[in-house]
Amino acid sequence: MKNNVFSVIFLLSFLFCLAFNINEAAVPCATVDAKAAACLGFATGKANTPTPACCAGLQELARTVKTVDDKKAICKCLKAAGGSLGIKDQYLSRIPGACNIKVGFPVSTSVNCDAIH
Repeated sequence: MKNNVFSVIFLLSFLFCLAFNINEAAVPCATVDAKAAACLGFATGKANTPTPACCAGLQELARTVKTVDDKKAICKCLKAAGGSLGIKDQYLSRIPGACNIKVGFPVSTSVNCDAIH
């Protein structure tokens, strides 16, 4: 279960961090997990809206992203285990708008992490 939560967190965090382009080290998966954990209910369709904690965590994570490598690392962590969490694109794609975060690309579980720039 803990691995599943981490994977969801990585995916969500990655998707929201892609809008930022600065240069430094990759974001640790533990950071992503902590910031995106509250989004799991909505991303799986079990909650009607993203919680304030979900949005706050993702907004905070987005402010910490420094490089494209950070974005790619978050994406890859998510993709590694995201399918087992039951994340649904129909909900995932609504999180940026609901949380007022500009991502600049379609938010999806099938995003190509290596194509992020």
